[in-house]
Amino acid sequence: MSDLTFGLFVRGQYHAGDDMRKRFEEVKAQVRLADQLGFSDLLTGMHYAAAPLQQYQMIPLLARLLAETERMRIITGIILLSLHKPIDIAEQLATLDVMSNGRVVFGAGLGYRDVEFKAFGTTAQERVQRLEENLLAIKRLWTEDDVSMKGSHFELDRATVSLKPMQRPHPPIWLGANADVAVRRAARLADTWFINPHQRMDTIERQLSLYKQALAELGKPMPGELPLMREIFVARTRAEAVRLARPYLEEKYKVYQQWGQQKAMPKGDDDLSLAFDELTRDRFLLGSADEVTEQIVGYKRRLGVNRMILSVHWVGMPHSQVVDTLNLFAAEVMPKVAQAL
Repeated sequence: MSDLTFGLFVRGQYHAGDDMRKRFEEVKAQVRLADQLGFSDLLTGMHYAAAPLQQYQMIPLLARLLAETERMRIITGIILLSLHKPIDIAEQLATLDVMSNGRVVFGAGLGYRDVEFKAFGTTAQERVQRLEENLLAIKRLWTEDDVSMKGSHFELDRATVSLKPMQRPHPPIWLGANADVAVRRAARLADTWFINPHQRMDTIERQLSLYKQALAELGKPMPGELPLMREIFVARTRAEAVRLARPYLEEKYKVYQQWGQQKAMPKGDDDLSLAFDELTRDRFLLGSADEVTEQIVGYKRRLGVNRMILSVHWVGMPHSQVVDTLNLFAAEVMPKVAQAL
């Protein structure tokens, strides 16, 4: 049996005008199915002002989805930490941790969209300082009483959170990072680097070397968990996988381009407007069960990742296709990966 586990990323984004109540019933069904199929983790993302899309908000969505699984870890993937106040996030996640019987993982990152920074009264220029201050404050609030700390955008005056997390000393912290400097920051501040879904294999290999070097300079060991997120679609053949997934993946990455996601990516691997075949190469898990197995085993052997977070649904994709690819993945990919490793 391999030490590689799989998580389900529930994107929660839909077309404007879609029936979000009906879509929520589908989301619940997908989570129940993933739980039955042996997925270990459940994640969703955070964005505000998501036009041209609709999107559920992260913390209420995860809180409700707790009722659909008593086993999967609940991972915030990711909280845009520079937008928020530390005592709010500390208390929200402590509540989730207690409600889930200690299954929360705190995934955080900077964010990159000006519309979100402006809506929260901040700027992209302030985001690194705010993230670092918030992360320190949250750790202190979770592990200390009567915390006094003055940040650039908050002041804790002998503050104690209303509820401590169940996990001690606190839930694991995964820090998302795209740029090289952010990868080094993840080594310094977090329990592990949460590797993003957009970068090519060669970029990740290069940045993983930077990450290991930063850990060594800090005197820190490699973390026990190294999570990687990937877009995935499995079908009977590669041609069928491309035919079924392509329209939805292309639309999603056009939205990323509109939002400016490429501005957060490292030079040389920062073009999300590529033709589909070029965009998917060494970036997505796409194809038959055998091809996807080979791709996953390649990531495991080349990078050493042991937590793979899979996004199987994009805007407009029918629920039936999500169910089909989850079932096919569990029936044919999971056992082949375990056997290969």
